[in-house]
Amino acid sequence: MSASVLFDAPGPRARARYRLLTVVGLILIAGFVAFALWKLGEKGNLAPEKWTPFLTAEIWANYLIPGLINTLKAAAISVVLAAIFGVIFGMGRLSQNRPIRWASSIIVEFFRSVPVLVMMIAAFWFYAFNQTFDFDLVPLAAVVTGLTLYNGSVVAELIRSGVGSLPKGQSEAGLSIGLTRGQTLRIIQIPQAITAMLPALVSQLVVVIKDTALGSIITYDELLNQYKSIGSYKGNIVPSIIVIAIIFIVINYTLTRVAGYVERRLRERGRVTIQRGVAGPGGVAEIDTTLIDEQLHEADERALRDR
Repeated sequence: MSASVLFDAPGPRARARYRLLTVVGLILIAGFVAFALWKLGEKGNLAPEKWTPFLTAEIWANYLIPGLINTLKAAAISVVLAAIFGVIFGMGRLSQNRPIRWASSIIVEFFRSVPVLVMMIAAFWFYAFNQTFDFDLVPLAAVVTGLTLYNGSVVAELIRSGVGSLPKGQSEAGLSIGLTRGQTLRIIQIPQAITAMLPALVSQLVVVIKDTALGSIITYDELLNQYKSIGSYKGNIVPSIIVIAIIFIVINYTLTRVAGYVERRLRERGRVTIQRGVAGPGGVAEIDTTLIDEQLHEADERALRDR
C-alpha cells in the first residue's frame, strides 16, 4: 500500500503565512517576466517584424512543420523500440535464471546511468565510422539509439517494479493452478504490470519528445534545430526559440493531460496504476493498492453478511 502522510490542518497563522508566501511568489514571477520583456524589447526582439514571419505559411511549411515531423518520427520509432527493449530486459530482471537476471540488471542499470547525449554522440560516430547507414540516416539512427537505450531501461525498471509491487496472491494463484513461475510471470503478472504502468508510459513520452532536441547537436534536423535556419533567414533567433519552445510546451502538456486521463480511467475501472514520474534514475515505482484493499474489505463484508 502506498504510504500516506498525516498532518494537522493549518491554523489561522499558517494560512496567513501561506497567503503571504503566495503573494511574494507571484510578485517575484511578475518581476521576472517584466524584466525579461524589458530586456527583449531593449534588444529589439519584441519588434513586430521579428514575429510576423510566424504568421506566414512559408515558415511553417519549410521549417517548423518538417522539423516537427522529424521530431515525432524519431520519438515514435524510439518508443516502439524502447517498449521491446523494456519488455525483454524487464522480464530478464525477473528471471529465475541467475546469469540472465544479473546480465539484464547490469545492462539496464548501465544505460539508465549514462547520459542520453553521450549515447547519441557515441552511436553517431560508431555508425558514421563503420558506415552502418547512409550518411543522411546516421543522425536519425543515433538519436533513436540513444533514446531507445535510455527509455527502454526505464520501461524495464517499470516492469520490474510493477511486477514486484503486485499482491503476492497473484503469483500464488498462478502456482496453485499448476503454472510454472515463468508462465505465471508471462500470463498473469506481466499483463497486470503493463496495464498498471500505462500512465507512467504515456508520461515517459514527454521525456522522449524533449530529448529528441539533443539531436540538434549531432546535426539531426529536428524541431529545435530549425531556429538556426529561421534565425539566419529572418534575423529573429530569439523569437524563433520562443515559438519552438511554445510548440514543445503544447505537445508535452497535451501528453501530460492524456496520462492523467488514462490514470483516472484505470482507477475508475478498479485497476491499480503505477505513479507517474517515479521510475527515472534512482527512482522506484510503487503501485497504489488502495483500490485492492477496498475491494478485499467489501468482499469480506459480503461474505460475513451471507453467512
